[in-house]
Amino acid sequence: MIKLNYDFNDDSLLELALTQSGVNSAHNNERLEFIGDRVLGLSVAGLLYEMYPNETEGELARRHAMLVSTETLGNVARELGIDKQVRHGHMTAGRIQHILANAMEAIFGAIYLDGGFDAACNVIVGIWRDLAALDVVAPKDPKTRLQEFVQKNAPGSLPVYEYMESVGASHNPVFNVRVSAMGHSAMGQGTSKKGASIAAAEGLLKILAI
Repeated sequence: MIKLNYDFNDDSLLELALTQSGVNSAHNNERLEFIGDRVLGLSVAGLLYEMYPNETEGELARRHAMLVSTETLGNVARELGIDKQVRHGHMTAGRIQHILANAMEAIFGAIYLDGGFDAACNVIVGIWRDLAALDVVAPKDPKTRLQEFVQKNAPGSLPVYEYMESVGASHNPVFNVRVSAMGHSAMGQGTSKKGASIAAAEGLLKILAI
């Protein structure tokens, strides 16, 4: 299990970061998540800039997208034991990873408010340095992989994304996206349209057995 390696001066910030809106609609981790997302993004970008001095902007961007993805954040949260500490309402299987990812970002936001950017960045870099070193070749995101596959195997065609009606509370919606290509389609869900379209692309890639 990895460690957070940070002691809060104000423990109430950590408690807030671990409180999901399903538990308390007024006092929850959504605002901390907003800050933490930006702190995480900049910290990981700086780390990649340092670790891969010869890579292009596009290659760095692909690495960055993977490292700050819902899947990666959810996995880190589990390694930290956040899944046993986060306070949530009804959590369906499809929402677990999103809730854990949101809590992880909220914790980084809480550290930023409690100790400043350098403190938050040090924690993030301490966790993400090993993750950033795992892939020798910068990965392509699912939407790019799907588009390249379709263009190669069905010249002149492109994947078509259809944004369906969102579900859930207005302050915490779940977006649904369908992507179609080469006679097949797949649905994806996410807390943002971007996340839902990525999930849909991942689903269609599995159907096409790429």
